[in-house]
Amino acid sequence: MKKHPLSKRFRGFLPVVVDVETGGFNPQADALLEIAAVTLTYSDTGHLVPDKVIGYHIKPFEGANIEKTAIEFNGIDPFHPLRPAIDEAEALQKIFQVVKKAVKAHDCTRAVLVGHNPAMDIGFLNAVVERTNNKHNPFHRFSTFDTATLSGLAYGQTVLAQAIQAAEIEWEDDRAHSAIYDTRKTAELFCRIVNRWDSVIGGVPPSG
Repeated sequence: MKKHPLSKRFRGFLPVVVDVETGGFNPQADALLEIAAVTLTYSDTGHLVPDKVIGYHIKPFEGANIEKTAIEFNGIDPFHPLRPAIDEAEALQKIFQVVKKAVKAHDCTRAVLVGHNPAMDIGFLNAVVERTNNKHNPFHRFSTFDTATLSGLAYGQTVLAQAIQAAEIEWEDDRAHSAIYDTRKTAELFCRIVNRWDSVIGGVPPSG
C-alpha cells in the first residue's frame, strides 16, 4: 500500500503546531492556562496546509503558581466564572487522540512539535504528561521545529507578529496571546516557509 507523501517529508514525523498560555515560565510549578494544537497535511496541490484545530482553556492544577506579570501579559483570568475550562489531564487526552489519529492517517511514526520558540511549549507539554501520568504521548519528547529560527532565515524576522507580516499573512494584534489564534498563525507561517523552500528546490528533498 502506498504511504501518504507527508510520511517522507520530515523523516516519518508529522509536524503538529502547539502553543501554550501559562501562569509563568516554570513548567513544574506554574499553571497551564490554555493549550492548542494544529495538525498539518498536504493539499490536493501538494502544498503543506493546516488541518485539524483543537484547543482548550485549562483549570490550574491544585497548588499551581500563577504569576501576576504572566496574567497581565496574556490577559487571561483563570478564575472567571464564565471561563469554559477543563482539567489539564482531560485536555491532553483529547488533544493526543486527535494527534494520534493524524499520525496514523499520514503513515508517520510520531508527531513533532512545531512552535515559535518551542522550548516553553514542549516543556509545559512534557510537564503535564508527567504530572497526569499520561502514557500515550504521541510527540517526540525533545525534538522540535522552531518557527522563530525558520522565519529568521526566511524573512529576517524572529518576533511572531513581525514574521507573520513579513510572510504576508494577516495578523490581528488584539487577538494575539490566545493559544488557538497564535497556533493557527504559527501553523500558517510554518506552512508558508516549508512551501516556499519546496518550491525553490523543486519538491520534497530525497531521503538520505
